[in-house]
Amino acid sequence: MQVTKKGSATIIGGGIMGLTSAYYLLKSGWKVTLIDKGDLADNCSQGNAGMIVPSHFIPLAAPGMISKGIKWMFDSRSPFYVKPSLDWSLVSWGLKFMKSATPANVERAAPHLRDYHLLSKQLYEDLAKEEGFEFGLEEKGILMLYKTEKAGEEEIHVAKDGQKLGLDIEMLTKEQVQAIEPNIQLDVIGAVHYHCDAHLYPTALFSQLLKYIKAQGAELILNAKVKGFDIKNGEIKGVQTETKTVEGDLVIMTGGTWLPELSKLAGLSIPVMPGKGYSFMEPNAEHKIEHPALLIEARVAVTPMNGQVRFGGTMELAAVNDNINMNRVEGIVNSIPQYYPELNVAVPGKERIWYGFRPCSPDGLPYLGYSKKLKNLIVAGGHGMMGISLGPATGKMVAELANESALSADIKLYNPERYN
Repeated sequence: MQVTKKGSATIIGGGIMGLTSAYYLLKSGWKVTLIDKGDLADNCSQGNAGMIVPSHFIPLAAPGMISKGIKWMFDSRSPFYVKPSLDWSLVSWGLKFMKSATPANVERAAPHLRDYHLLSKQLYEDLAKEEGFEFGLEEKGILMLYKTEKAGEEEIHVAKDGQKLGLDIEMLTKEQVQAIEPNIQLDVIGAVHYHCDAHLYPTALFSQLLKYIKAQGAELILNAKVKGFDIKNGEIKGVQTETKTVEGDLVIMTGGTWLPELSKLAGLSIPVMPGKGYSFMEPNAEHKIEHPALLIEARVAVTPMNGQVRFGGTMELAAVNDNINMNRVEGIVNSIPQYYPELNVAVPGKERIWYGFRPCSPDGLPYLGYSKKLKNLIVAGGHGMMGISLGPATGKMVAELANESALSADIKLYNPERYN
């Protein structure tokens, strides 16, 4: 990307989308101001499983998720939970989700999501070569471990669809998957190995991106909630915070699960529901896990990182709250010895449990692109469980949109105003 002096960009939100947008905008000559309602110490993606997942070419709104969600609602330890509520935003989101969960929508989205993830993976590889960036990127793929014939059939069916999309995927027998995890006993009947996937250590990635954008002169306005926008002639002239109004030529609205609230202040409707997830870290020593994995029936992610292993999971759709639901954490803990019988993991104390809110759109697709109503506003959010995976590609395309240059991937499905 050619560096030329550009205008000033105001980024709202300091999560992965905000930081990568700042990174690529700074590289292309923009002056950047980043606003966040917190102090960036613990945003949603830092407790993430750290997985880069071209394997996730099927959006969350897929056939079968509705029936599974209804069944799981009655199990307090289930991996997916929708808290019953009369909140109209949840009802409206759910109706849109049901409308989107069709084979036609999945088929339409799959090649676009594949390209989006593969672009991000390549950009992570490029970033890891830059001075000052060492965030534990490893390209060992991800194992989809399954214990039942039914789950295996479903995973192999998805894998064959992935192979048709050109992804590097291998089906493994019980013996083959055990051979590539020689240090720990597995209790599974097989696995699908997505060689196309990778993983990293999110905490290192965030600190290094933050260090870079500070060094490049970005202004950070922290602990500052956005209160409104100065709008004139179809443009945002200023972003109002509790302490000051930030003026600029371009506004990038990320904001994670706060995106609906932010967009409403700008006169837009961008539906997002917070999907609460939990994670915790354990030593990765005596019975060392080599490959990141998804425990299919349990919907639990297992990622070796920074000398430890992170266990994470659950999707709890409800209003943002600070409660730690120990039943859901116990569901994660109880699943671990079912796949790794040598691991005796105790339920962690609340002080060791991280939780965050994934910003989930009703159709399982991100929002990325210019607003039609406000011509200097770019929206980048709603990436759900795929925030880390899609971060660099999002940031790069935000900069490409800002620079009015050719886009690295097709974003037509991600229209941020598709629900207006």
